[in-house]
Amino acid sequence: MDVLALEAKKADALEPEKKAAPRPKPKAPKKAKRIVYFEVEIVDLKTKEKLLLLDKVSERIILIVKFLPILTDPKWYPARQSLRLDPKAKCLRDEDILQTLPVGTTASFYFSDLGPQLTWGTVFLAECAGPLIIYLMFYFRLPFIYSPKYDFTSSKHWIVHLACICHSFHYIKRILETLFVHRISHGTMPLRNIFKNCGYYWSTAAWMAYYINHPLYTTPYYGQQQVNAGLYIFLFCQIGNFSIHVALRNLKTPGSKTKKIPYPTKNPFTWIFWLVSCPNYTYEVGSWIGFTVMTQCVPVAFFTLVAFIQMTVWAKGKHRSYLKEFRDYPTLRSSILPFIL
Repeated sequence: MDVLALEAKKADALEPEKKAAPRPKPKAPKKAKRIVYFEVEIVDLKTKEKLLLLDKVSERIILIVKFLPILTDPKWYPARQSLRLDPKAKCLRDEDILQTLPVGTTASFYFSDLGPQLTWGTVFLAECAGPLIIYLMFYFRLPFIYSPKYDFTSSKHWIVHLACICHSFHYIKRILETLFVHRISHGTMPLRNIFKNCGYYWSTAAWMAYYINHPLYTTPYYGQQQVNAGLYIFLFCQIGNFSIHVALRNLKTPGSKTKKIPYPTKNPFTWIFWLVSCPNYTYEVGSWIGFTVMTQCVPVAFFTLVAFIQMTVWAKGKHRSYLKEFRDYPTLRSSILPFIL
């Protein structure tokens, strides 16, 4: 009983301390965010004429501002517009925010028309479908291509048939990648570009197809060994190119424009990422080198050289972009050729 009485006294002694404990202060109510209104003025870049003036615009994204000209003319859809803060400045991005731009409550934008637009996917499909169809026209020797006696005849050289299979495989692969693999970050390009792009791809496809499928075509100098070497290079680089495209696709989430540094995966064909920023171009050039070796055709060699120069320009631009955006970007990487370029 004495022990119980002692415990009771201790409990009574602690009771005032519990009562004296301070109560937590109620949280202060959050202040409502202040809405900033802008006066948006859109000026024609060429004529300096005021096209539109809207007051109390609370929207923040440049893309929303691009919808404003539609109120006056439906043909000015967002992809067709270019908005700048200064006539000589770069075009603003759709995701740019008004509050972060160097403007006051009055924002003046210089408007220019980019012309009718096409999606990049449409352009890619046109670029690839053309060479595929044109090459097959020469392979089957349709009338008015060669002498009439060769109409719808077949070449006696098996390398001609192998070249057709490889060429068709390459462009069918590119079409399927455009449809199911690529996540294209750029929305559109001017309609006029499709004539330039397709004109180059289609004409060079016709040029190389004419000579490879010509009745007087001569086989490679070193015969079977040269053809096999070119075929192995071609197939190796085609698999590598596809592997890189899949790895780049997995970097992006649908609808996101967030950029990440690409790194090698468990796929050995992606390990080249340790040394090169744009291995998709490296493998693409390798494929055409293999096709050149396999066919021993001058037009193919010319196409490969031009493609290498163009892809080097693209790769260097992408490499500079990586270095600018990511401070921790691997310094060992080159643009397109390990340790060289």
